[in-house]
Amino acid sequence: MAPSTLTALAEEKTLQASFVRDEDERPKVAYNHFSNEIPVISVAGIDDGGEKRGEICDKIVKACEEWGVFQIVDHGVDAKLVSEMTTLAKEFFALPPEEKLRFDMQQVVDARLASKRILFLHEDKARPKDYKFSWGMLENHLTVSIHGRPKTFILEERQFKAGREIVTFFSYPTRTERLFKVARQAGGMESDGSRNTDRRRWNLLASFSGPDLTLGLKRHTDPGTITLLLQDTVGGLQATRDNGKTWITVQPVDGAFVVNLGDHGHYLSNGRFKNADHQAVVNSNSSRLSIATFQNPAPDAIVYPLKIREGEKSVLDEPMTFAEMYRRKMSKDIEIAMKKKLAKEQLLKDLETPKLSLKRSC
Repeated sequence: MAPSTLTALAEEKTLQASFVRDEDERPKVAYNHFSNEIPVISVAGIDDGGEKRGEICDKIVKACEEWGVFQIVDHGVDAKLVSEMTTLAKEFFALPPEEKLRFDMQQVVDARLASKRILFLHEDKARPKDYKFSWGMLENHLTVSIHGRPKTFILEERQFKAGREIVTFFSYPTRTERLFKVARQAGGMESDGSRNTDRRRWNLLASFSGPDLTLGLKRHTDPGTITLLLQDTVGGLQATRDNGKTWITVQPVDGAFVVNLGDHGHYLSNGRFKNADHQAVVNSNSSRLSIATFQNPAPDAIVYPLKIREGEKSVLDEPMTFAEMYRRKMSKDIEIAMKKKLAKEQLLKDLETPKLSLKRSC
């Protein structure tokens, strides 16, 4: 089969089998069936101190404890800068798939700009034959990583209008650090002294027919400390706080950033703060654009609760590096997927056995 791209797949009438999820993994709530359960918090005055800061801190801590996800408004990020970045992202995603492949990590060393290498549905010996893709895993995905302190960089390729300066992706990486710092201090936790690195990801989930059979991004928790997400008004981000029994679609708020706590933040709080359990769904009407900044500790940073309250036990048996934490997370995900696959195969065998017995008796 010739390589396929997301652009081509979106025009097909039938969804390829490699994208069709098992029934228990398919969307249960529509992309535009919005819920207002996720808190929307104004952070205006958070740096002023006093009673106002205390009120904001209390709201953030409550949101972290109940959901691990909330939205912030009045954050001070220049609306013009946000608009420019959104326009730039749309320009990138409008390029032909072959052009997007030009943006490779090795070509732009300073900014470490990279597009994922699974842009095409080609044969991959390392990938299981029954591997299930998410709709957001193909060519409409761009990752930008800048290590260390924020800085200005220029995307020089002609498709990005040579010379346009993007000032550290909305100039908000330091804001993500500050948000978790606020939650940590309000929760009575001391700093572990580690420095975070940041990674940004642009996603465009193309619309197509039959969105109820697949996911834009499969259910997951982010491994890092905290994630700051800008999403458009289409809708599609979903969250659960009861292990997937019920899902809600997060109400898009114009100009707001969605804040997700990750696994690292969950462990630092000794489980007091939830790691946001979420996924993204697609639809047949409109494509959805989102831009995320992930704050992760350095690979050798030690992961262990910052504070263990009286009467509690640590949620971790022992301290470990972030790299080891991530490795265990991936291993666990693979183990769960394998157990599910074996259970599914056994069920099919059990269903086939009566049929074979009936044939023999005849």
